[in-house]
Amino acid sequence: MGKEIERKFLTAGEFRHLATKKVNIVQAYLCVDPVRTIRIRITDVKAWLTIKGAPEKGHIGRNEWELEIPGNMADDMLKVCLPGRIEKTRYLVPAGSHVFEVDEFHGKNEGLVVAEIELGSEDEEFDRPDWLGIEVTGRPEYQNSNLI
Repeated sequence: MGKEIERKFLTAGEFRHLATKKVNIVQAYLCVDPVRTIRIRITDVKAWLTIKGAPEKGHIGRNEWELEIPGNMADDMLKVCLPGRIEKTRYLVPAGSHVFEVDEFHGKNEGLVVAEIELGSEDEEFDRPDWLGIEVTGRPEYQNSNLI
């Protein structure tokens, strides 16, 4: 089991030229409720089944299990997922000693761009690049599971 501690931000400037990698992602959900989400994520080359718990009250960290699965299994699982899919392009953008994952959403979420940073602790310091906008950590309308 892993612990995911991440903070989310909207973007306020251009970041694409700083990206070291770009990947296309499709994801759908098998379960979305207040205490857990179970999703399938398929990228250009790999697929994962991910289970996430809810954050403890007053915290942003939560339990997360991520298992790589065969692509054909992921394709089959998509058939039994909840309605709706997320399509996005993810850019990996270094900033100081961290890397932001910046998701540019497509389809019905076109125009939304969210930057996430994973931290080792909730109070860990990190560099805030000029292109980083307002923080939206914990706001339900920016959770992927609510964007389907």
